[in-house]
Amino acid sequence: MSTVELRKVETAYQGYLTLLVATLAGPDGTTFRREIEHHGRAACVLPYDPERRTALMVNLPRAPVIWAGGPPALLEAPAGMVDNEDAEDTAVREALEECGVRLGRLEAVGSPFSTPGVSSERIDLFLAEYRAADRVAAGGGVEGENELIAVEEVPLSLLWTWVEQRRIEDLKSLALILALRVRRPELFG
Repeated sequence: MSTVELRKVETAYQGYLTLLVATLAGPDGTTFRREIEHHGRAACVLPYDPERRTALMVNLPRAPVIWAGGPPALLEAPAGMVDNEDAEDTAVREALEECGVRLGRLEAVGSPFSTPGVSSERIDLFLAEYRAADRVAAGGGVEGENELIAVEEVPLSLLWTWVEQRRIEDLKSLALILALRVRRPELFG
């Protein structure tokens, strides 16, 4: 495997996200540049009820998706940025804020890079069981953040049909649905 050396990183823009320009050198010493979008680490959880065979998802508008010609609202598992807490705490907090569900034990799935060609984002993925009694609030997100979240409790069989129909367009959610299907196939029948 060839070694690439990171020579220099400059900040081109800083706001909600940071755009960096990296100068790298290849094995022969030739330099080249790459842009890096950086906004931190994230966590995502797929809450599922094994008794009722449902999962909690959120529908919300995503400006990049709309701009790229995607749907006006994207169906996703609840997720958010990790800020001054660990990824597990973030996943639990986001599930409560977005879906109104209180989660207990989380089952780790992985910590992949979400879009390694352009972004430094690493997202911690979790599965978590819930029961109907754990739905303690309406959800919908944090007031004032303009998330415009609609909560959906979806039967797992329907969620799998949507996977087969290629209607799950959010990569982190697709990974979690596939992980749940591999780990608990009996829930999808």
